[in-house]
Amino acid sequence: MYSHVSVGTRDLARSERFYDAIMSVLGHPVLFKNARALAYGLPTGEKFFVLFPFDGKEARPGNGVHAAFKADSRAKVDAFHRAALAAGGSDEGAPGLRPHYHPNYYGAYVRDPDGNKLQAVCHRKAG
Repeated sequence: MYSHVSVGTRDLARSERFYDAIMSVLGHPVLFKNARALAYGLPTGEKFFVLFPFDGKEARPGNGVHAAFKADSRAKVDAFHRAALAAGGSDEGAPGLRPHYHPNYYGAYVRDPDGNKLQAVCHRKAG
């Protein structure tokens, strides 16, 4: 459905520590890193960018905006949440079922060090 998602940062080195931790537990590879941006994903697939805003203004999280990463197991959702908190993120919703979305919706929510809201979600049954 999407090509890529980008979020802004005020501190690329801090973001690199955070995103390397969460992307590795989810199995998303580093695509590239440079002085202005980090990229995760595959060249011909979906990508996630962390960057200094192009307009040079302060990076601010959007109210009501979040990016959700697919996880192929509930254990990876749990690992995402643990890695995010250990790498300087904050809790926005502990791992667990959210049956109001559907019976097997298992997700966790965090904020990165810049305040961007992120989620990992598994749509599979436990087991």
